Amino acid sequence: MAEKQEQLQLLKSRIADFKAQKLTLDMTRGKPGTTQLDLGNGLLTCVNETNYRARDGIDTRNYGILDGLPQAKELFSQYMGVTPEEIIIGGNSSLNMMYDTFAQLMTYGSSTGGDPWSSRKKKFLCPVPGYDRHFTICEHFGIRMINIDMNPDGPDMETIEEYVKSDEDIVGMWCVPRYSNPTGYTCSAETVERLAVMPTKCKDFRIFWDDAYAVHFLGSGRAPLADLLTACKKAGNPERVFIFASTSKVSFPGAGIAMMASAGQNPAWLKKRLFAQTIGPDKINMLRHVIFFKNMEGILRHMEKHARIIGLKFQAVLDILSAELDGKDMAAWTRPQGGYFISLNTRNNCARKVISMAGELGVKLTPAGSTFPYKNDPLDRNIRIAPTFPDMEDLKKAAEVLAVCIQYVSLAQAG
Repeated sequence: MAEKQEQLQLLKSRIADFKAQKLTLDMTRGKPGTTQLDLGNGLLTCVNETNYRARDGIDTRNYGILDGLPQAKELFSQYMGVTPEEIIIGGNSSLNMMYDTFAQLMTYGSSTGGDPWSSRKKKFLCPVPGYDRHFTICEHFGIRMINIDMNPDGPDMETIEEYVKSDEDIVGMWCVPRYSNPTGYTCSAETVERLAVMPTKCKDFRIFWDDAYAVHFLGSGRAPLADLLTACKKAGNPERVFIFASTSKVSFPGAGIAMMASAGQNPAWLKKRLFAQTIGPDKINMLRHVIFFKNMEGILRHMEKHARIIGLKFQAVLDILSAELDGKDMAAWTRPQGGYFISLNTRNNCARKVISMAGELGVKLTPAGSTFPYKNDPLDRNIRIAPTFPDMEDLKKAAEVLAVCIQYVSLAQAG
């Protein structure tokens, strides 16, 4: 007991020191830092009044070409591992494309003749911890969400298979398959195959496959990911998956390009909506990306530069967590090889207190529960750490504050 009181007193002293520093540090979202954004500054000047025409004389300033500039489709079909006929290039937001696709399914039903999702009870499978914006879309449309554990090889397939084979109201699932948000896990080839072939009671079951971190490796090379679209086609389920991606964290979050892909009847079904929705996307921005990156090798070389910047930041956070928490049985965390986050689990019923305490000390973290549907982490333990945006000194200070708060809350709660 005396030792515990001594530890608490030492932690109180460190906490008082943090308060005196009047910190204002923000780690709430996975945004690129300024140094990363600078890597793409050539995009601002690579198209001008002399080279705005694309191949075949296409005037990118004008209307038309609803599904994207052909040169952009060729480049980013390689990025997504699909054919140019299967890809649609959109604006700057893949989240917007996901929302629009949801809205079409809700309003009109699927390309294969399923009833509108709004006409019946709906449920969606949600790997957790996961991406809060996915959950927001489901909640917005009134779709009931079901938690599925996210494991190192992907979502818990036994649970998924059991659900989908017997419940017609389960219309789909989310998945960030590579360097998942926030765990950094990547789906195994076995998981991909099982998703493609599994029987589903719902005839228009759809997988929203958000490959947001397709090229966001941290130093060990790009993690391989089995091709779900090809697996679905081979299994006779070509419409099962919608794949999404964007260059938001490759070029500029506010001025990247978003893309989606699918097969079977889905591409024509999607283009029909586009015809009603728009006269054409921003083809000048698409041309910028083609000229700047040139090819897939150019994208990967560019991402090696990103990795050199953010890899140091991830390592700094991991080093501090290890120095402060190793051997104390107070927290466990992932050591991702890519993506934008570190997922940390405190002891049960501690995350909200830790995040609140850190906030009082001037360190803003993603709100507790955000990585779960309805912002309800049933064990109140998951904390999403976003190391990329702060500069190195601020990041180290924020990680130290977080580690001290974890220690204090853990000891105080132990009684």
